Amino acid sequence: MDANQALTELLAGRLAPGVYQWRTPPVPGAVGDTSWTERAEEAGWRGFHLDGRRARDRESFLRLCADVFELPGGTAGGWDALGDGLADLSWTPAKNGYVVLYESWAELADADQRSFRAVLDVFAGTVKAWRDTSTPMTVLMSSVGVEVAGVPRLA
Repeated sequence: MDANQALTELLAGRLAPGVYQWRTPPVPGAVGDTSWTERAEEAGWRGFHLDGRRARDRESFLRLCADVFELPGGTAGGWDALGDGLADLSWTPAKNGYVVLYESWAELADADQRSFRAVLDVFAGTVKAWRDTSTPMTVLMSSVGVEVAGVPRLA
């Protein structure tokens, strides 16, 4: 299944929510392409785009999330506050679910492996919290040639 078809299957509710690698073909200038959010919103999903190019440590990643998810009170409590905020999202309701695209995650993985593993734990916990609700969450770890050990491939 290619990346486009995988997104279609996800938005149609035919794939289980989870944290997945989403292999996209290498396209010059493709990082930051948010056209997928329009497709998500048309299908009743709330899309969030995490551009990790400048998130190279714990603090910069937490700031990125506070901005992108519009977290009330930011993430002053660190990883726990981030997890709590992502498990709530009452300020940004969705009809059918939430989808997060995390691009350029390798920046954090290369610079701060401990924080990157914490991010994966937060995402896994958040997906689990939303799994049995009417608005599940899926996190797509965009990968072009680089893979995240232990994270299954969606496409």
